[in-house]
Amino acid sequence: MRWATTGSRAARCIRWERGGRERLEQGDESLRPWVYGIATNVLRNRGRAARKHQQTLTRFPTPETVPDIADEVADRIDDSERLAAARAAVARLRRGDRDVFMLCVWSDLSYAAAAQALGIPVGTVRSRLSRARGRLLKLTEQELKRVKKRVEPPALVRQIQGDRTPAVRSIQEKAR
Repeated sequence: MRWATTGSRAARCIRWERGGRERLEQGDESLRPWVYGIATNVLRNRGRAARKHQQTLTRFPTPETVPDIADEVADRIDDSERLAAARAAVARLRRGDRDVFMLCVWSDLSYAAAAQALGIPVGTVRSRLSRARGRLLKLTEQELKRVKKRVEPPALVRQIQGDRTPAVRSIQEKAR
């Protein structure tokens, strides 16, 4: 086979393979097995490369599954908001109620120890602590509502008309 003939056959084959723009003539049936041979070799090479790639991947250790921390972060943000609201609410308690609350709840003193530290009867410590807990709950909820009103933007009831143009129109709409 001559080089000129081989080159022209390869050019025809590439044109035929890339889009079939030029049909093979009746006398070029000998190119069909050659093209199929090339296609077979390409597929074998791709399969071989895929197997090698898979074998390479199996040599690496499997990556550890990393847990999704989004929920934990959201919980921490909520907790920090609630803690800030609780601190603000504690600051708004009466001084006597706040002192009893700080000693009994945060310092973990007994009623008798808190009464002795403050120089008041145990019954007064119990009543102040009960009053402080109830008031603290109400004040904390009020503080959280106040903060959420300040932080969250107002919700839109509906979409503003005309703020978006249709990206794609149907054929029927274009005809109108």
